[in-house]
Amino acid sequence: MILYRTNHTIIVEEGGKFYDCESQDWDGLINENLYPVLQDVIAKGKSVDFSLDDAIKPIVSQEVWACGVTYLKSKVGRQEESKDSGGADFYGKVYVAERPEVFFKATPSRVVGPGEKIRIRRDSTWDVPEPELTLCVNKNAQIVGYTIGNDMSSRSIEGENPLYLPQAKTYDRCAALGPGVLVLDEPISLETKISLEIVRAGAVVFFGEVQLNQMKRSLTELVGFVCREASFPHGCFIMTGTGIVPTSDFTLEVDDKVKITIEGIGTLVNIVEKKPLD
Repeated sequence: MILYRTNHTIIVEEGGKFYDCESQDWDGLINENLYPVLQDVIAKGKSVDFSLDDAIKPIVSQEVWACGVTYLKSKVGRQEESKDSGGADFYGKVYVAERPEVFFKATPSRVVGPGEKIRIRRDSTWDVPEPELTLCVNKNAQIVGYTIGNDMSSRSIEGENPLYLPQAKTYDRCAALGPGVLVLDEPISLETKISLEIVRAGAVVFFGEVQLNQMKRSLTELVGFVCREASFPHGCFIMTGTGIVPTSDFTLEVDDKVKITIEGIGTLVNIVEKKPLD
């Protein structure tokens, strides 16, 4: 089942049919026993018309957290960007450490949804999207669903000094989520494929893909560290890291179209912008 949030209600999809949850209480719904609740909606409801164009960001009050250096390719990429600053060793060490890299990514107001514009910083010279399986976690630190996340990143700022990571990662329109939340009665398959396509002036300028089984850490392990000393009364979203890293000669440009696809969830599409001049 896939859960979609709209401006008027919440929709659940099953078998190509759509059902109205007859509720706008997103925070309440994702903190219920979600899978059986949605099964009940489908069993009692009638199918309705729904267009994916009506889907908005699947977040209301949740914080967004993120995990880094969870794939080997990410480790290598981070070491490359920070070699001149002397920070490369930090990424190698965190890749093998017991404790993963975990950081606060965004408040709901800094997150955009499908079809909305994502942003690159004006003071950055090297920017990339980071396509990530993103966990929907309830207030009890349980994974209740999965969505697509785009962790926008300035590699030039983080590469200059690892302590600049908050500036490289957190700013207005720095994250995208959607289009919906996949709800399963068992953990997502590690064979699931993630792909990234970047289109510029009608031409594909980058394509990459990876499977979840390339991730070094387990999903429950990441949740455990994020929630170890932090409570989330409305739940939270956790980005789980990227295994798709464009080469060092690539950077995003304004009007690029970023398309992230995760099998079973769908495709998240956003257009790149910069903050307008005052």
